Amino acid sequence: MKKAERQARTVAAEATCRSVDSAILAYVGVHGDAPTTVAQIAGYLDGDITAYRIVRGRAAGPGCSPAAR
Repeated sequence: MKKAERQARTVAAEATCRSVDSAILAYVGVHGDAPTTVAQIAGYLDGDITAYRIVRGRAAGPGCSPAAR
């Protein structure tokens, strides 16, 4: 894999992690409690988020900070 492609994949993963975190916040705003599974926030996002999970109310998975894993 070329360096540019690796960098693009890293940036995309980080953006997806932020999107999952944003969906978690939107869910909390609507429901008052944090979701416990990504299935609960699927309607707040487009695309495949099956590589992610929710840990202590934050997204965990590709591109997420190690503290959230």
